[in-house]
Amino acid sequence: MNIFNISPAVLIPRLLALVISLTFHEYSHAWMAVKFGDETPRWAGRLTLNPLKHLDPLGSLMLLLVGFGWAKPVPVNPYTLKRKHPAALMAVALSGPLSNFILAVVTAIPLRFALVQPVVTSSSLLPSLFEFLLYFMYINLGLMLFNLIPIPPLDGEEVLAFLLPAKAAMTYEKLRPYGSFILLGLILIGQFSGFNIINQILQPAMTGIAKFLLGV
Repeated sequence: MNIFNISPAVLIPRLLALVISLTFHEYSHAWMAVKFGDETPRWAGRLTLNPLKHLDPLGSLMLLLVGFGWAKPVPVNPYTLKRKHPAALMAVALSGPLSNFILAVVTAIPLRFALVQPVVTSSSLLPSLFEFLLYFMYINLGLMLFNLIPIPPLDGEEVLAFLLPAKAAMTYEKLRPYGSFILLGLILIGQFSGFNIINQILQPAMTGIAKFLLGV
């Protein structure tokens, strides 16, 4: 897909979602890690809401082109975190998806209580405020659920690793080096086969949460 063939009505919401959602996601990781006593994110310059410190060029391009993407991972010291609290690493991992959920909830408020007129524009230049808020809510729900998939290097990996019994966690740890390949394989299968496994898993949950937030 050529980025120049995407209409501004699609490109602009994706760009704003990229700047706001991924920046808050990564900042939340950094903030939580520092709260648990790990200064690594601060030293790396990641305890900031400056998007330029967080955005990954390839991940940003993917978000613009196909609607999902990623930012630069926030560096943390797992040994420091675990010394502070056994669940600290999981809390740091969960803080990113939680930030996206909070953004989705905040965005849903004016939609649910009709503070914004439900205007659907036919313009190919700019979306209406209603369309933008709806899109922004959905993309944050998508980012939250996508990052909770328990495949390395997504945030759900640390959540599952904490919840698993010790023996199962050791077995799961052996899959860590192959996580990126597994994730990429699932994405490519969806792109080339027309059967998007990730979408089939996430879409029902995303739709259900969206309906709950919107009161429909």
